[in-house]
Order: sequence, then C-alpha cells, then structure tokens
Amino acid sequence: MLSRYRQAGEASARAGGARVTSGPTSDPTAAAFFDVDNTMMRGASIFHFAVGLARRNYFTGREIVGFGVKQVKFVLSGSEDLEDVASATAAALSFVQGRRVDELVALSEEVFDESMIDKLIPGTLAIAQGHLDAGQQVWLVTATPIELASLIATRLGLTGALGTVSEIRDGVYTGHLDGPPLHGLAKAEAIKALAAREGLDLARCSAYSDSSNDIPMLSTVGNPVAVNPDPALRAHARENDWKIRDFRRREQVKRFALPAAAGAGGIALGMAVGYATARARRY
Repeated sequence: MLSRYRQAGEASARAGGARVTSGPTSDPTAAAFFDVDNTMMRGASIFHFAVGLARRNYFTGREIVGFGVKQVKFVLSGSEDLEDVASATAAALSFVQGRRVDELVALSEEVFDESMIDKLIPGTLAIAQGHLDAGQQVWLVTATPIELASLIATRLGLTGALGTVSEIRDGVYTGHLDGPPLHGLAKAEAIKALAAREGLDLARCSAYSDSSNDIPMLSTVGNPVAVNPDPALRAHARENDWKIRDFRRREQVKRFALPAAAGAGGIALGMAVGYATARARRY
C-alpha cells in the first residue's frame, strides 16, 4: 500500500508540482507547506467552487441528486483507504468530463474573486507571508484539483501548489485521474519528491494543517504546526510538543463544519450541497 501512496505523491510532484512564481530565494533550502481547507481557507475550497459552478447552472439537478447520495455514503463511512478515495474522486471528476481546461480555469478565477477570497484566514496568510519574507518557498499541498490549487497559490503570491492531477487530452478533461489523489500519506510522499527536486532540507521546513489525516505530512518536516486542529490532531500535537495555532472564532465552527467533509468525498458532497444552496437562493 505504501507504494501506492508513493506513486501518488511522486505523480503529483512531477505533474502537479507547478510553480506559479519564479526567481531566486534567499533561503533556498527551507520551505513551508500549507494544507488549504480549514487551514488557509474556511471550509473546503472545492465546496466553494462547486457552489459557484452551481450558480452558473453548470450541473443538472438529476446529476447532483443521483451522485450526491452516493458521495454522502462515502463521507459517512469515514474511509481513508486510498482506493476508496480514488474511486470517489474519479466519480466526482465525471462532472467535468468533456469540459475544456481553460474553461474551468476561467471559472475558477471568477469564483475565487466572487466568493472564495473572503473565506481566507488572515492569521494563516500572515504566517505564509512571514515565510516568503524570510526568503523561503511556500507551497500549497491539497487534495483539491491542481488547477484550483494553482489558482489560489497565484492569487496569494505563493511559490506553487501540489494537488490532485486530472487526466487531460487535447486540453479537455477525460473524467479520470492521472494517478491516485493527493490524500493522506500521499501528501507526505509528494513533499519528499518536491524536496528532492528543489533541493530542500526537510529538517528546516515547516508544514501546517488542520486535519489528523495530514499527520504524515506534518511529521515529514522539522517544524510541524497544527492550525485550527481537529480533536485528533490537537491531541497528537500536544503529545508530540507540536505548535498549535487556532484562528477560529467560536461562532465560526458550525459555519465551516459541513464544507469540511474530508478527502475526496468532500468534493462531491460540496457539489451536491452547492447545487441545493443555489436552488434555494433562486426560489
């Protein structure tokens, strides 16, 4: 099973490890790696994106209802198996099958400016800026599709992004994954592969996440930090003397609890809920 996670990580670093900024850094062997959902942004980025697509009538009601039921079952099962995650993610990608990549990228830009930018967490952004000011690379590491992850990195002026890579032929999504999704242990493997490529010293690197699913990623670097941690990650951080940063206000917790549905299942659940939200607002 480890080989599958390594394959996923290496594939993401190779195909999805896309730099969005270039130029020399004054501290070239150190970098910071940030999870996105509930670490850099309140809720799930793909959820916010799905809501934006639903508002633009990107999905039909029949597509959402039929698929949403299957994905809710996946989320509630709590599966962390890479094959299960891959299956759910591939199913979610069926919605973009036949769509042009440039079309989705343009929509991503619109949705980010319209409704995602105000979901960013100022405290985490300040930490990321601190690493940039120190001359270090700053990377997003997320199960979110690489196109959306790269857009977020671009908008924030970060170095680049590692994300789930979709299969593309002639500029069109095939509806399948190009390798396994970037999830769990795969994130740690992606960071290792990127570090080898960029000449990074992982002992000098930092990583930030809210989820216990990312304990492997956090354990890969010398400076792991739990940001807005779930209970399991908070307990692990305390046991291992990791730093904990919590930027949540009490009243925000319930607001982002639903979009925080973990892993690939959150992609599809976000689509289903996003469609329902848009419908409710129209009628």
